[in-house]
Amino acid sequence: MKNYLILLFLFSFIFCSCDSEKSNTEKDYLKPGSDTVVKSYTSGDPHKLVESYPDFLDSVSNNYLYWRDGTKMVYDDGNKSKSHDKKLNDPDIEDMLSQEYIIGSNWIIPPPENFDPGRIRYEPFFLKMYGNNSGEVSNNLVNIEWVDGSNVKFTKVNGASDQLIKVVEELRKLPGEFRKYLVNPGGTFLWRNIAGTDRLSNHSFGNSIDINTKYSDYWLWSKSLEYKNRIPIEIIKIFEKHGFIWGGKWYHYDTMHFEYRPELLK
Repeated sequence: MKNYLILLFLFSFIFCSCDSEKSNTEKDYLKPGSDTVVKSYTSGDPHKLVESYPDFLDSVSNNYLYWRDGTKMVYDDGNKSKSHDKKLNDPDIEDMLSQEYIIGSNWIIPPPENFDPGRIRYEPFFLKMYGNNSGEVSNNLVNIEWVDGSNVKFTKVNGASDQLIKVVEELRKLPGEFRKYLVNPGGTFLWRNIAGTDRLSNHSFGNSIDINTKYSDYWLWSKSLEYKNRIPIEIIKIFEKHGFIWGGKWYHYDTMHFEYRPELLK
């Protein structure tokens, strides 16, 4: 009987400890009026990176991401107590996949606090694929005719430019009422840091595009984290269909911004 009680105590202690640990690292958000649960902090699948970038990545095992050139990168640095700001400023590859991007219209409005799937980026990962400086990135840029007939520069690396061409083809089929959001695009390639940070904008790699800023909202412009958006879901779904995430699904909203990140859409 004594041994039974000891075993019962140990089981209860382990169960409670695990549940407590989960509550500190994972938050479930239920969208009002639906059964959709968004796990803000989840353990991502590194194999999605290999599937999304096969020209560069070979495999993942033993906490390493192996590149086709024979090099490797640590996947998880082992630090499980990072704040959101720490993940932004000192991430590992695992942190990039630590928030689940929700495809389509079934997402929470407004996004939960610090729910920024895709905004966390491990910079060496992108530098290795797209180029270590402005010149290297520029060598891989191609001109693409945008919806309004203007030309935008976009990287051909990882087939990103091919996917943007598919986006343009579908955007052109939308009714005329959507055109105002798409004319006069805000920009694509520009080697620069994100305002107020030492982190490179993904525009530096030529794999992002900002649509018309006149109808866009950005948390730094408004100086408020009170969520705002005027971009129709029809436009968002077309971009997502072809591997682009949308900054309007972030708590730190950036509704003009679309970024080629297919690993987050699998």
